[in-house]
Amino acid sequence: MHGRRTLGDHLVLAAVVLLAAIWVAPIAWIVGLSFKPNDELMRSTGHLLSPPFTLKNYADILGASSVFAWMLNSAVVAVGQTVLTLAVASAAGYGFARTSFPGKPVLFALTLAAFAVPEQAIIVPLHTLFAEADLHNTYAALILPRLAFPFGVLLMTQYFKAIPAEIEEAALLDNASRFKVFWRIALPLSLPAQATLGIYTFLHAWNDYFWPLVSATKPEMYTLTVGLASMQTNFAQTEGIGFLMAQAVFAGLPVLVLYLFFQRHIVTAVAGGAAK
Repeated sequence: MHGRRTLGDHLVLAAVVLLAAIWVAPIAWIVGLSFKPNDELMRSTGHLLSPPFTLKNYADILGASSVFAWMLNSAVVAVGQTVLTLAVASAAGYGFARTSFPGKPVLFALTLAAFAVPEQAIIVPLHTLFAEADLHNTYAALILPRLAFPFGVLLMTQYFKAIPAEIEEAALLDNASRFKVFWRIALPLSLPAQATLGIYTFLHAWNDYFWPLVSATKPEMYTLTVGLASMQTNFAQTEGIGFLMAQAVFAGLPVLVLYLFFQRHIVTAVAGGAAK
């Protein structure tokens, strides 16, 4: 029995390693291409581990005067969107999970129904709304539309429901207000879920391309994704494949660093550690 368990463990480990290798392979390919000269890649992309190598692709990115301004714009939009989404989703989720008010089932159903509405279906009225308010090419225009995030409300609602109600009832019996219970008890217990939602929101905001492309028409308000795309003209005939791959690596590094910092919270949220 012990031998069979050991063999099963090895098989599971081998399967996990294989899946990890399959997932990492495209990323390694992109990173490898980013360090190859473009004239070399025009001939072949199959010799990633053999010289020559170059840093010119990254130097070309950093040499663009607007890159760091675009990165700052992306950081402001992503952080602002994450903080405000956490505030809205946490408050709405707690309201749905722990309070009663007229029309609650209908409002929650409408929130879930928003999952079925594609972004492209509302882009024209959304653009018109911000154009009439003269908000295009501002941080407000890049942040506010993304605060309507039904997934975040659903996630926080389900997480607050998983927290034992007895904890809050004891505080309410001690004459604590509902807001105080939310702020001092429920919110700290929901930190793993907030970390998960925060990572998801930050990733979506950092990689967002469609709405910033529509709203930000001035180069100084470009986010990193829109700005890097504006540097591309005719694919391999101009900047080259290596330059495009370097852009992908450059744009993805901040997200990777963020995930490494919050990895423990994400695992805890998936395991339901806070509720326990």
